[in-house]
Amino acid sequence: MNPQLWWYVARATGIVAWALLAASVIWGLLLSTRLARGRPTPAWLLDLHRFLGGSAVAFTALHLVGLVADNYIDFGLVDLLLPYASGWKPGPVALGIVSVYLLAVVEGTSLAMRRISRRLWRAVHLSSYVLFWTGTFHFILAGTDAPHPLARAGIDVVAAAVVFLTLVRILSPRGHQRAPRSVDSAGSRPSTRPSHPRRPLPAAGRR
Repeated sequence: MNPQLWWYVARATGIVAWALLAASVIWGLLLSTRLARGRPTPAWLLDLHRFLGGSAVAFTALHLVGLVADNYIDFGLVDLLLPYASGWKPGPVALGIVSVYLLAVVEGTSLAMRRISRRLWRAVHLSSYVLFWTGTFHFILAGTDAPHPLARAGIDVVAAAVVFLTLVRILSPRGHQRAPRSVDSAGSRPSTRPSHPRRPLPAAGRR
């Protein structure tokens, strides 16, 4: 067996975990900004968002397993669970640890969404933005493959998409405004006063 197998596993699963996390955040932003306004959201779109998040958790767990099993840097459980405990790039590794905790909290509250208040779920779910950026900077600063041109291009494109969609969500109006029942050509609402029938015109020859 290749002695560097677990190192390759750790690198590959880390990249896939970041890609799945980015896809989940972008997909969630697309759903929350309601770019297809006026149309109901199909259930499979929400299921895809949940699937991407759950897959990110699975590959993050494999990433941690690969780091512990590999003997190239010799990570221990404490190094991967306690920020700044690692002697190898403690700052970037700490960003990864924070990302793991945020991912666990976001996914945990998503699974328990029906058992907790909507306000609590929404407040925790907003930390997905922080999760994306901590995970991205962990990839840039600690990832062995981050300097590769393809990786750099992917990071730039994904980061630009998240920034753009975040601005769209912030600047878009909150909620839907109810449209009037009928609007005339001038754009004014129809009068709510009851209309009175006109009096019949006098017949010809009558006074």
